[in-house]
Amino acid sequence: MAPFLFVRGVMRQILFFAIAALVLAGVMPRVMGNVGKDVTPQTQYAGKRAEPAPQQAAGRTVTVRGDRLGHFQVEGSVDGRRLDFMVDTGASLVALRERDANKLGIFPGPRDYTGRTSTANGVIAVAPVRLSSLEINGIRIYDVGAVVIPDKALGVNLLGMSFLSRVRRFEMANGRLVMEQ
Repeated sequence: MAPFLFVRGVMRQILFFAIAALVLAGVMPRVMGNVGKDVTPQTQYAGKRAEPAPQQAAGRTVTVRGDRLGHFQVEGSVDGRRLDFMVDTGASLVALRERDANKLGIFPGPRDYTGRTSTANGVIAVAPVRLSSLEINGIRIYDVGAVVIPDKALGVNLLGMSFLSRVRRFEMANGRLVMEQ
């Protein structure tokens, strides 16, 4: 009789945890709200309000080799000014170091840091901005959402999904990144 009671107790615990997991799966999206969603870029810094985006040039393919750590470092141009980026498919938006944003004429004040984003070092305040254009090796995307992040929280500018999702194709394989427009 004792083994039956043991199995019955274990089954009861398994059933309890299964029900709890189902309840959490249904409730957590509502509880978490906007956590993990893109920060909505709100501020236009690159001159006056962005004009409707011109048609993107078609047929351009760019291949970048990864560095010794497997990271893809690219040279870019924001509104005609050169900046270095590291490709980060985990970043929802392009992220600019505050110092580099200043070089572009973007000077967010304390009140501009209205967004929040999660990093490996925790949640930080970010200043949402829009870039009139961002070009990587001839692939140019207009009206790109970005955020400015304090230098102490970001070591390198990140080329995030607000750029990558707007190219026709991007693929990482065999130590190479291929972007096609």
